[in-house]
Amino acid sequence: MSTSNAGRLVVRCPDRPGIVAVLSRLMADAGANITDSQQHSSDPSGGTFTLRLEFVLDDLAGRRAGLEEQLAALAGEWGMTYRLVLADERPRLAVFVSKTDHVLQELLYRVSAGDLRAEIAVVISNHPDLEPVATAHGVPFHHVPVTPGTKAEAEARALELVGDCDLVVLARYMQIVSPEFCARFPERLINIHHSFLPAFVGANPYQAAADRGVKLIGATAHYVTAELDAGPIIEQEVARIDHRATVEDMRRVGRYVERQVLAQAVTWHVEDRVIVDGAKTIVFA
Repeated sequence: MSTSNAGRLVVRCPDRPGIVAVLSRLMADAGANITDSQQHSSDPSGGTFTLRLEFVLDDLAGRRAGLEEQLAALAGEWGMTYRLVLADERPRLAVFVSKTDHVLQELLYRVSAGDLRAEIAVVISNHPDLEPVATAHGVPFHHVPVTPGTKAEAEARALELVGDCDLVVLARYMQIVSPEFCARFPERLINIHHSFLPAFVGANPYQAAADRGVKLIGATAHYVTAELDAGPIIEQEVARIDHRATVEDMRRVGRYVERQVLAQAVTWHVEDRVIVDGAKTIVFA
């Protein structure tokens, strides 16, 4: 089905009566057909109201500027922030990796299959190992070595390569990015890690987990902030194991869960389904 006339509108404003009616009237007057609507109020007695609409409107590309003018007028009256996008627009992703390829492979596959409506514009790595994976999909690959003494220069080079990408994805990138790097991509920098953190940290968390007899293997995808692994959580998943699982079994299950969780988080982000709300997120799944 063509999406050339399909759009999305995400609105946030102080909660008060009449918001849905006003926005619905605006869309109806424009001739738009609302195909999906989700909303959330953090506190009906005076919190923040969030609304996500999907709609279809003939000649949306040509009429987008007019819609945005009307939304801007409402924004002043209602204290509203908004984002209006065409569903056909494909955000450009920069993916950072190290040596493991499972999450990169999942993202590349979903893009090629059309399940992730985005473009992977560049793959950047502190190791050369995954260049064949990227080039096999026609994606530029850049090896940017990182050492303690060259970290600042490496990040500067990486930022040059990222350029104007819409989203940065740390797909098992085994380097801690600096607060300055995080600040360049507020709510546009996503990381994946196993859910053992912070209970099982260090170089071999699966061995530590096996030693403790864990029964759940999990992963967490979150926005990256200056505070390590403390950014707003987008998606989490777990898989059950039992006493027979070896450390390698745990790693295998962990790879599977990480692939699913990161790909889902990135998909929700590019579809404007994730709204950061303080230290948490609203996810219109």
